[in-house]
Amino acid sequence: MNGLMERGVISKQRLEMVYISSEGDMSQRMVRVLEVREETILAFCLARRKVRTFKRDNILSVFPPKRKKEAAR
Repeated sequence: MNGLMERGVISKQRLEMVYISSEGDMSQRMVRVLEVREETILAFCLARRKVRTFKRDNILSVFPPKRKKEAAR
């Protein structure tokens, strides 16, 4: 997970992240990672259109976005 996020900073690629809030609410977000810190991740959240700080302990998974299937010809 760490390597993927660090590569995301360099490549500026979008990543999907499954996150659980401090209140226990789970969400899946599309983000662009800006900075990987010791205990947090600074990322631009495309859903909220804001820079957000995510606690590393609350990140359940991070993965490249699923590619859309090509339309049938």
